[in-house]
Amino acid sequence: MEDFLQHVLNGLNLGAIYALIALGYTMVYGVLQLINFAHAEVYMLGAFSIYYSNKWLHLSDHPGWTSFVISILIAVMVCSLVGLTIERLAYRPLRGAPRLNVLITAIGVSLFLQFSGQAVFGADPKLFPQVLQDKDLIQFGQIQIRSFDLTIIGVSLAAMALLHFLIHHTKMGMAIRAVRHSRSSASLMGINVDLMISLVFVLGSSLAGVGAVLVGLKYPKIDPLMGMLIGLKAFVAAVLGGIGSLPGAVVGGLLMGLSEEMVVAYLSSTYRDALAFGLLIVILVFRPSGLFGKYEVEKV
Repeated sequence: MEDFLQHVLNGLNLGAIYALIALGYTMVYGVLQLINFAHAEVYMLGAFSIYYSNKWLHLSDHPGWTSFVISILIAVMVCSLVGLTIERLAYRPLRGAPRLNVLITAIGVSLFLQFSGQAVFGADPKLFPQVLQDKDLIQFGQIQIRSFDLTIIGVSLAAMALLHFLIHHTKMGMAIRAVRHSRSSASLMGINVDLMISLVFVLGSSLAGVGAVLVGLKYPKIDPLMGMLIGLKAFVAAVLGGIGSLPGAVVGGLLMGLSEEMVVAYLSSTYRDALAFGLLIVILVFRPSGLFGKYEVEKV
């Protein structure tokens, strides 16, 4: 029983990170009906921004909450800028193009960032700086709760709560929801559609930046291809919860993390990556709209 509870805690940590990244996918899809495959590379650039900023600011020389908060702010700013640039240069010129064109562009941007990262940062893995110390907090038998566990869950919940507040309790969020419902109607109501779409990319990329710092704390090895697998799993989590649904992305991410942890614990670690593909096939066969998604009639 104690082993099971420890695996649940580990799964919640992993699932919270998946949820943060999945929210970026589902926000962009909800507004543009676009799968932003470059989102995973935004997350990767967030991790490298902390690696190189540490060389200049020496954050790991004084690990603590100040260094941790500075790291999150840097990652959020870098990822927001990258997400905004991708939207402005790659996606906005194709706003009225067929979806297949935009999909191919998204894949192209993802590959461009991956291999540009290898050329600029090098293909060898690097060690993420220790900007926060990990400590034992609670010990119940074999159940061990460390400070990183609570930090990951707490920061993830805070980021999700802030996103919920911005989307559902501010004028900006109301405008974003209006653009999601109908871009033409929102434009007629005086809403700057381009600005709202840019803000969606900024918000989603910011969450990826937070996720990059949390992953660096827990799994401190980073490389230019680190976003590929976690991006795929976060995408599956978004589809599982219902692509376009914010609560669905959170639930899907948590379920993905828990499922992966249980597979590793009770089956074999060799199946952990295959789980994402298996879940995606099951979802598409039995419930294509996801847990929280709704079936919609599409006019063609």
